[in-house]
Amino acid sequence: MAGIKGPGEAHTYDGSPLRIAILHARWNTPLISALLAGVLKSLSAAGVKRENIAIQSVPGSYELPYAAQRMYIASQTQAAGASILGGGLGGGKGIMESATDLLGGSVTDLAGLGREVVGAGAAPAVPPQSTAEKKEEKTEEGAAKGLTQPFDALIAIGALIKGSTMHFEYISDAVSHGLMRVQLDTGCPVVFGLLTLLTEEQGRERAGIAGERGDEGHNHGEDWGAAAVELGCKRRGWAEGRYVE
Repeated sequence: MAGIKGPGEAHTYDGSPLRIAILHARWNTPLISALLAGVLKSLSAAGVKRENIAIQSVPGSYELPYAAQRMYIASQTQAAGASILGGGLGGGKGIMESATDLLGGSVTDLAGLGREVVGAGAAPAVPPQSTAEKKEEKTEEGAAKGLTQPFDALIAIGALIKGSTMHFEYISDAVSHGLMRVQLDTGCPVVFGLLTLLTEEQGRERAGIAGERGDEGHNHGEDWGAAAVELGCKRRGWAEGRYVE
């Protein structure tokens, strides 16, 4: 008889406007690599662009909560800097854009003045860019560099395998509480991608690399990627007073 354990019916969300952070430990690398691949596969399937995914590694799982907190704060700093320089998400003009407009206007005026004073020998003025051309140029530049908004969700990946001491219990408990605290303090969803394993084989099964050919089991990273997209979309809806289902 089939078991009832599982993530339930999958929902589909558009991840194209989202910016996602992934942070992972380097302990038990074969498991981490497979889980990370599963996360990236799921994010790509949901439409999250690769340039909008930031990946950082830390030595071990114990460092994940601190890294998650600092990564989110760093994304806020990036967003603030982009808003000052480029006008932000509200469509206003930032310092650099305003300065460019002023300089562009000055060059055009000086060229015109040169024609009046010197006459036909003056170089023709360069026609100013249209608003549509500026917007298209800005859009292309943003697409190449990726989004600079604060992260919509974070995914913390780690794998702890129980040994002969209490180390496993202490780390599991600390990381679990730490990641929960980060998402409640920042308001940004943190997907719990920490495997707490009793054996290495349990890890292989949950990373989808069990069996003789290394392709058995279910890669939980795919579920974590889907959860990040769902929570990122719902968080945006909640911020606007909407309930995204």
